[in-house]
Amino acid sequence: MAEGENERLEAFARAALPAYGISPTARLTLLNVSENATFRLDDDSGPSIVRVHREGYHSQEAIESELAWIAALRDSGIVRTPPFLPTQQGERVSVAVLPDGAARHVVRFGWVDGVEPTQDRLLEDFAQLGSIAARLHHHAKGWSAPPGFTRFTWDEETGLGANGHWGSWRDGMGMTPGILAVLDRCAAQVRERLLRFGKGRDRFGLIHADMRLANLLVAGPNVTVIDFDDCGFSWYLYDLGSAVSFFEHEPYVPELCDAWVRGYRTEAELSVEDEAEIPTFVMFRRLLLVAWIGSHSTTDLAQSMGVQYTQDTIPMAEAYLAHDFRA
Repeated sequence: MAEGENERLEAFARAALPAYGISPTARLTLLNVSENATFRLDDDSGPSIVRVHREGYHSQEAIESELAWIAALRDSGIVRTPPFLPTQQGERVSVAVLPDGAARHVVRFGWVDGVEPTQDRLLEDFAQLGSIAARLHHHAKGWSAPPGFTRFTWDEETGLGANGHWGSWRDGMGMTPGILAVLDRCAAQVRERLLRFGKGRDRFGLIHADMRLANLLVAGPNVTVIDFDDCGFSWYLYDLGSAVSFFEHEPYVPELCDAWVRGYRTEAELSVEDEAEIPTFVMFRRLLLVAWIGSHSTTDLAQSMGVQYTQDTIPMAEAYLAHDFRA
């Protein structure tokens, strides 16, 4: 990300601070730039998080909807997740405006201590991811969303279509005619199997949609789920596809998926038929991330993945095309 872009994102964050009764000169530290820019804010009340939303991605109604689900999850005690902090006027979402008239939505969250799970106990961590996902799914199935609730749908069209939320996988980095030919056949099979799998209430609903270890904070016995920015309507198994984001091609992924399933089944049922379709959701997520890297090529994460991520997708796609779903 260019230095000038980071400075502009910080300017939006500072422009939002007075709405919270905080000086615009307070200390801000950039933590991450992905869909949004996330800053740590330090002031007299202690640390908190300021999230500056990407322009034109989520509407204010969609952001309000995300916060409504977070509030419901916190009220029910289903999972630990940071509270959002309203402005002095009680607004959940503020609007930061720069002198040139540019505006961004901003949300402030409470600070939660913790670190991302380490890589020395992946099987245990993935079992925990599965159990957390099951609790979220159970809550979503029984929750009555408030009027006006709106979130993205992550399905075969919005994920694999030419106008997907993250663009088209065809615009991924390092595409060649040969790669396009393989991935086109793969995407067609993924689409066919998703349509066959269907969107019944037992398989499709409100999910986190980015449920990976990077979005857990661990502090002793406490595990906090963060970053609901992609939450929306999709297949429940898409949360498993998301769990292996960016390393779906690694040979140990099937073992991690098995651990996730074991954890899930400690909290909810998962049929054998659903379990058999897991490779489709891993491949589906992979294609979405090929698109994401292509459309977010200036971010540090996309640059770290680069062309190699697209190239590593080819043997994965070929294995998926050869997979025997009857086995």
